[in-house]
Amino acid sequence: MEPMSDGSSFFVTTPIFYVNDVPHIGHAYTEVAADVLARWHRQRGDDTWFLTGTDEHGQKILRTATANGVTPQEWADKLVEESWKPLLETIDLSNDDFIRTTEPRHEENVQKFLQHLYDTGFIYTGEYEGYYCVGCEEYKQAGDLVDGSGEYAGQRVCAIHSKPVELLHEKNYFFKMSAFAEQLLALYEERPDFVQPESARNEVLAFVRSGLDDLSISRSSFDWGVKVPWDESHVVYVWFDALLNYVTAVGYGQDEAEFERRWPATHLVGKDILRFHAVIWPAMLMAAGLPVPHRVFGHGWLLVGGEKMSKSKLTGIAPTQITDTFGSDAFRYYFLRAISFGQDGSFSWEDLHARYTSELANGFGNLASRVIAMVSRYCDGVIPAPGAFSEADVAIQAIERTATATASIAIDRLAIHEAIHEVWTLVDGLNGYITEQEPWALAKKPEERERLETVLYTAVRGLGTLAVLLSPVLPKATAKLWTALGGDGAVQDQRIDHAWEWSGAASVAPLEALFPRIETTE
Repeated sequence: MEPMSDGSSFFVTTPIFYVNDVPHIGHAYTEVAADVLARWHRQRGDDTWFLTGTDEHGQKILRTATANGVTPQEWADKLVEESWKPLLETIDLSNDDFIRTTEPRHEENVQKFLQHLYDTGFIYTGEYEGYYCVGCEEYKQAGDLVDGSGEYAGQRVCAIHSKPVELLHEKNYFFKMSAFAEQLLALYEERPDFVQPESARNEVLAFVRSGLDDLSISRSSFDWGVKVPWDESHVVYVWFDALLNYVTAVGYGQDEAEFERRWPATHLVGKDILRFHAVIWPAMLMAAGLPVPHRVFGHGWLLVGGEKMSKSKLTGIAPTQITDTFGSDAFRYYFLRAISFGQDGSFSWEDLHARYTSELANGFGNLASRVIAMVSRYCDGVIPAPGAFSEADVAIQAIERTATATASIAIDRLAIHEAIHEVWTLVDGLNGYITEQEPWALAKKPEERERLETVLYTAVRGLGTLAVLLSPVLPKATAKLWTALGGDGAVQDQRIDHAWEWSGAASVAPLEALFPRIETTE
């Protein structure tokens, strides 16, 4: 597809995921959100790039690998090939790149970045003592700790992992992050949408206003990481290394033209890693004289039984547990429709099944099957030409345009749930239209032939518009529907900002059920 004439570019990232364990639906949620945004922007003609990948350094991975009797690199290779890369196919991602922090293109350019900050005086030597959570790979403030319970009773534990922290004392290299407090506050003030949603922005503002410490950015007690270029007895702190993936993946340090074209990015992150992305990361970029990200969006947690999913607490659900039964389209739809993007959301099998049945099978899938079947039955599969449009027909055409425009505006605000809601006004509108127009009754009256053909034409046009608008969310189902409608080319090549202008062949082809009914076993 040609880029838009104004040269709009859109670079979207997920966090790079830590390979100490296998993915759960919380990881897949972020991936799918980024994928829908990327697909939407591509269909709008924007020069789009979607990055994901894996974070493979740090003490936790070293310990996990050692416990499993393998080297950290062997552990990372196994997890990436057996678990993380297959996830991309499980949930049907269209990522343009997959970066691993153990790749030379990353490690070499992390060292260039670090050397630049050292040469310009933003890194100094110091000593540090503090409580370190290996689970978070982060030094903890007193306010981040809570009283332990059960086997950890009487100890202070990490509020996120519920496991004891370790008191560390090391000679480290420090990044002068405190020097950027005023610049950061000015950034948040000048660009209110830099950190979203509002709750995330407020948290970041309060954190920076309370004062910033300098950041310990090296470790010397273990060697699994990127070597500090001027002192190889130290490795780079895993977060400092990991955050740089967003620029090393698009040419920082080695391909200036590509970096200019892609950067800055829209970052989607879980709210528990918001501070890293909205405070530490822009400060690092400011120190290096690079543009800060376009936006940092901290989405909510997926809750199971009221608790954040976690592998350490055995509450993680593998994405395949859902996709094996409901398919990847339903996975993508459910998490982005049922949860307001930016807020926490509770997952339940009952809600998933109910929405699958009412919204996908009965709402959209049944609509598609009925329209195709009626064109086949009443017009021998030939898409009819319309006669004069009635008020009801014009109303459907208006919904097509309104849904297209309002969904696009919602996408620009990263309100993916609202975009799907807007598109669904057309699903509901068409279902109501067919119920009211009763084409099956019109088919019995020869004198109503023109009206029947106008109704079926209107329904086919609306259905094609839906295929285009829903293709970023439901790529598999919309591809099948597009083929059945005889649409030109591939559905993902249709301009989504002019969805109602889609073009296609003259006849329909048989369509299997897009969302077959799923019986629950009680």
